[in-house]
Amino acid sequence: MSPAGPRSPLGRHVRSEPSPLQLEDMRKRAWQQQGVVVLQPEEVVDPWLRQALVNEAERRYGPRRESRR
Repeated sequence: MSPAGPRSPLGRHVRSEPSPLQLEDMRKRAWQQQGVVVLQPEEVVDPWLRQALVNEAERRYGPRRESRR
């Protein structure tokens, strides 16, 4: 039998990662309710538009960390 993992009173409040469908729903609500757009550059198929989005994001927020899921 392996030892139990660390325990915390906050453990019951930690949720698992959202599913892809849940993430898409959150993105949709962010756009409709707050005007916030969440895009992954890899999902933008037009190379010119993708590069324009990356350039603007890097200008505002700095370069992305390279860790991909």
